[in-house]
Amino acid sequence: MKDLNQLLLNFDYQQNFKDDDFYVSKSNSHVFEMLKQWPKWEKNFLNISGNKNSGKSHLINIFLKRYKGIKLDSKDLNNEKLKEIKIFENIILEDLDTNVDEKLLYTIFNIIDQDNKYLIITSIKPIVEIKFNLEDLKSRTQNCLLMNIEKPDDDLMFALILKNLSDRQITLDKKLIDYIIKRIERSYDKIFDFIYKIDRISLKKKKSIDFKIINEALENQSE
Repeated sequence: MKDLNQLLLNFDYQQNFKDDDFYVSKSNSHVFEMLKQWPKWEKNFLNISGNKNSGKSHLINIFLKRYKGIKLDSKDLNNEKLKEIKIFENIILEDLDTNVDEKLLYTIFNIIDQDNKYLIITSIKPIVEIKFNLEDLKSRTQNCLLMNIEKPDDDLMFALILKNLSDRQITLDKKLIDYIIKRIERSYDKIFDFIYKIDRISLKKKKSIDFKIINEALENQSE
């Protein structure tokens, strides 16, 4: 886990999915450690759930750099993709929801079993809460290891705010970041949205971000 003081002094996050770019906190450490333990899992099926922008794709990219595999978006699943996955040990299926072809997904579960491969599925809701129609598929999903990325704790919120500010080449005093953390919703989406909002207000007013700009953004959070 990165030290926050180090982050403040030398924060150089880029959108390049390196291990040291992923901030490990209480909210996500259990998922991070589980992926590091591959292939010593109790089951060959892992479901990582979490809200949008919670870091699921980032974790998957770290995993694939270490262990290799194929990554597919669930909405792109088709018979041609089924042929491709047979040469890989690790199959990643991202953004699973009810729009997936259920028969093809069931076939993937069977391939994993027959060939002793590994399947990682990411989704917003845990896979056992997704309303599938195919009964055999419902039964299969019950056999997944379930890992959920929780709401961001204070440390993670600080790191995510700092990362978003850095991406926009904005520097803020720590007391301003702490002020934001205490006042915005504990949500990954809201963090990204709020930084966008204060940046937009700052550019419009041609002023550096200060308490007044932050408070103006807070007053208009429902917009």
